[in-house]
Amino acid sequence: MTWLTDNFATLLVVLGVLLLVLEVAAFGFSLFILFFIGLACILAGILMALGVLPQTLVVAFGSVAVLTLVLAFALWKPLKRMQDHGGNKEIRRDFIGDSFTLASPVSSTQTSLHRMSGVDWKVKSDVPISAGTIVEVVKVEVGELTVAAKR
Repeated sequence: MTWLTDNFATLLVVLGVLLLVLEVAAFGFSLFILFFIGLACILAGILMALGVLPQTLVVAFGSVAVLTLVLAFALWKPLKRMQDHGGNKEIRRDFIGDSFTLASPVSSTQTSLHRMSGVDWKVKSDVPISAGTIVEVVKVEVGELTVAAKR
């Protein structure tokens, strides 16, 4: 138990870094909550290492909670703006030109789902295409593939 209390500040910093990595790697920096908690853990760990805060469990929980709230209030709007700044950009990726067989019919008003690269994509077409037709991806948007019958 003395090892834990002697290295408490370091453990908080490591926990904070792990939370930041988890936020970016697993959630693509979309949740923000793990970012705020991770940053709060790092700041609390640094403050404890500098001797500003005592290295106790109660102080750690309290300071991480308060710092998380302060960081959330201070950074929520700028981070949300940064996230939304991307807008509706057309995505040109590797999927354009890929072919597959439609499982169900599609049109401009009727969509289907197709699993590609581990993701379920919404499939649509400007013209009606029946199920079983071999199609080619002509446009890729976020979560959506536009297809045309392959010639």
